[in-house]
Amino acid sequence: QVQLVESGGGSVQSGGSLRLTCAASGGTLERYAMGWFRQAPGNEREFVAAVSMTAKTTNYIDSVKGRFTISRDNDKNTVYLQMNNLKPEDTAVYYCVRGHPWGHIDGIVHSEIAAWGQGTQVTVSS
Repeated sequence: QVQLVESGGGSVQSGGSLRLTCAASGGTLERYAMGWFRQAPGNEREFVAAVSMTAKTTNYIDSVKGRFTISRDNDKNTVYLQMNNLKPEDTAVYYCVRGHPWGHIDGIVHSEIAAWGQGTQVTVSS
């Protein structure tokens, strides 16, 4: 069973940057599309970004396009989310997610999630 552990969250001022890391243990990630979701207080979890198994395709929610970049290193069993020009509305708990084996990236976008990490807090102050 592949387990996902996020790190890299923290507190930054508006306009700052953070890089989230999702490390997998107990198996390889190369068979899975991967992604990030977030949940702000009082809100439902929402899709943020996804990357295909080979990293050839990515997808982002409109509000982060041009500011966030998702990437992966299958040799290191790791997925990243580089977040630049952060805004207070980006404040949330960020979750790394794994799709189903050999699943398409669209599965992540449509919340067809096979596993979740425990989450890491990102706080952006104005």
